[in-house]
Amino acid sequence: MFRALILDWSGTLVDDMGPTLTATNAVFAKFDKPPMTWEEFRVSFRLPYSEWYDEQVPGVPLQELEEHFRTAFKSSEHAVTPLEGTAEFLEWCSTNGIRLFVLTSMNVENFEQQLREFSFGCYFEATYSGVLDKREVIHGILEEHGLNPAETAYVGDMAHDIDTAHHGGVTAVGVLSGYDQRPRLVAAGPHLLLSGIKSLHALLEKSQGWAACGSVASLDLQDQISIKRLAVDCFIGVPEDERAQLQTLYLTLTMVPTNPFASLQDNIDETVDYDAVARRMRAVATERPRRLIETLADDLARIVVEEFNVSKVWVEVEKHILPDTDAVSVSTSRRRSWTGGSSHRPVS
Repeated sequence: MFRALILDWSGTLVDDMGPTLTATNAVFAKFDKPPMTWEEFRVSFRLPYSEWYDEQVPGVPLQELEEHFRTAFKSSEHAVTPLEGTAEFLEWCSTNGIRLFVLTSMNVENFEQQLREFSFGCYFEATYSGVLDKREVIHGILEEHGLNPAETAYVGDMAHDIDTAHHGGVTAVGVLSGYDQRPRLVAAGPHLLLSGIKSLHALLEKSQGWAACGSVASLDLQDQISIKRLAVDCFIGVPEDERAQLQTLYLTLTMVPTNPFASLQDNIDETVDYDAVARRMRAVATERPRRLIETLADDLARIVVEEFNVSKVWVEVEKHILPDTDAVSVSTSRRRSWTGGSSHRPVS
């Protein structure tokens, strides 16, 4: 169970795509640039939006562009509405003691107007709007509010949101309800990729139910794929004469796929090929002699997260060596590491 959630706003909690496109094209019209279709905009647009505008309308001060955008956004005929399940999700989190925060690049004035209009302000401990590069403030938010990164997730609909989560060392949750499409979000490497906030609500409720039952499954919110007691042959042992003999060990792997089951759409290419994992584990086990089963466990865990569509894996290795025992076993876990900087700037 997460104890805190930092939430993006546009495309994550609210649908503001209509007025956003209208306002963007209004800005373009001011500078004799042709309008974009929605699909063209989705493919092109990215955060920080200051960099995107530098490419689209070079040489124009950002403050001037934002003023044109804000005016057109307010006068748009398209309404901004909460996404399905947002109100219920926020109420559930509040009732269940999950601390909530907003971190958004949306203009401060527009954001605060929507916050009042939807009566969502009571749910948030603090909000941070008008943030161009969210990576620059994520560490400050965690420190200011005493949030444990291991118990915190950042939820957003764009690759920049996923990058921000990795930068802050929190769980990265991507949602497909907003601006970035699946390929761009997948490339950013979310720990969870869901259809929208309603799916996250269901996942958290399910996790709470597991915790109430004392189930091991409550240790992790993600869907899991397990390979149980896979027999592998290898040369292993501290004494040289033992290491010279081929032995059979048993592996149990529990993998958290990058794409949760709810997003697979029954497409095998989106999930983990467990047959390929099993064959690769056998190959790794036999590739060289080892003295320790601990070394083998670490090698196997590293290979799984590096080579397969897996965000986290637990590996247990069983060795039948001691008399009067079923087995000696060691276990380890590894989470895929995402590259990125580690700068810190306090939140003002």
